Amino acid sequence: MVSLTDFQRKQMWGGCVLEILFLSGLVFIIGFRRTFTFFFQRPKLKGTSFFLGGVIIVLMRWPILGMLLEAYGFITLFRSFFPVAFGFFGSLVDIPVLSKLLQKVGDSSSMV
Repeated sequence: MVSLTDFQRKQMWGGCVLEILFLSGLVFIIGFRRTFTFFFQRPKLKGTSFFLGGVIIVLMRWPILGMLLEAYGFITLFRSFFPVAFGFFGSLVDIPVLSKLLQKVGDSSSMV
């Protein structure tokens, strides 16, 4: 078995804390019952199983595999939300201050 450095252990536990904070934040925002019904709807069980399975795999000290499983589960769970989010980001161009800022950034010829 490959031994982990202290830095890798801290990153692994930091990732676990972030996952717990994500789930608890979702519970605080929309409530426990809605969170539970969101994750355990029949069409979303595949995404939920991959996401929660990834959390368990990370806790079992396989962080890369666990994060890949979590990412797939996250994308599967929130697939229907992505068009809404992209539509919102597209409408940001219509805000006067941001449109001027985006034009200014787009006109710069700096190659930084």
